[in-house]
Amino acid sequence: MLSRLRSSRLLRVLLALVAVGFLGYGLARNRDETVAAISQLSWWSLAGSYLSVMAGIGLMVLAWRALLAGMGSPLPLGITARIFFIGQLGKYVPGSVWAYAAMIELGRDHRVPPRRMFGSITLSVLVSLGCALVVAAVTLRETMTQAWYLLALIPVIAVCLHPGVLTFGLNLAMRIARQEPLGQGRLLSGRAVLTAVALTVAGWLTYGPHLLLPMADLGASGDSLYLVATGAYALAWATGILTVVVPAGIGVREGAMVLALAPVLDSPRALVAAVVSRVMFTLADVSWAGIGFLWGRALGPAGEPGRQAGPEPVATREGTA
Repeated sequence: MLSRLRSSRLLRVLLALVAVGFLGYGLARNRDETVAAISQLSWWSLAGSYLSVMAGIGLMVLAWRALLAGMGSPLPLGITARIFFIGQLGKYVPGSVWAYAAMIELGRDHRVPPRRMFGSITLSVLVSLGCALVVAAVTLRETMTQAWYLLALIPVIAVCLHPGVLTFGLNLAMRIARQEPLGQGRLLSGRAVLTAVALTVAGWLTYGPHLLLPMADLGASGDSLYLVATGAYALAWATGILTVVVPAGIGVREGAMVLALAPVLDSPRALVAAVVSRVMFTLADVSWAGIGFLWGRALGPAGEPGRQAGPEPVATREGTA
């Protein structure tokens, strides 16, 4: 058992190093472009952009935590941060499964069943995608009329978020993957879904200034600048997440953002804003991963200072796995 534990820890360290390596490679590969973009902006613009991203990501993790708790695995905030932020480094590794795998593995330490972790992550992505498309539709009306195929996804996602439909869909996915279903009853209440949706929308709105400040620094102006900035990133993220062949939507996201910013910035300046956005999110991911690691470690395995994991199981609800 001890050797198995050591092997698991070694594997986690290796995976973390691989993720950091790919992250560093991505930054180094675009170093000249990144330095050129950052040099065009003021320090206060960059600082405000970074803080906006940090706050927005914080709201997103609260949304995921609400979903996981609604499915029967409530976790302390520090443990939630550890699992989510360290696991999310896996998205920088080519492929679409590493963030899932990392979060599932970290969840085992806190008695979260893998299938429940898988379900909560999948649902979180679905909620984020639906909210992003709605935000983009409201803030970028002219641009989104050209992307009608994305708008068509909104009612589909809304139906999928109904607790009954959601339960059926996730259980079907688990059966196709030849895994044990999540449960027969409703996986979570409508209240948990609505809480997650509210927090996610708040997160998208909080992301707006991270793009607004560089845009203003680059000469963009207008009464609707905040709306354009908010919608541009929401649309860019949605486009990137729907493109699963590249890590973290690199390249795809920037291209979509440049198109969305066309009404207020020419292509060269819009590309600068897109590059700065990518850098801010990368720095925030690393910062939150460090915070999550230290926070979770300080709380201990059971989520409380100085307390070790005991035999008490995570609370479950009828119909959950």
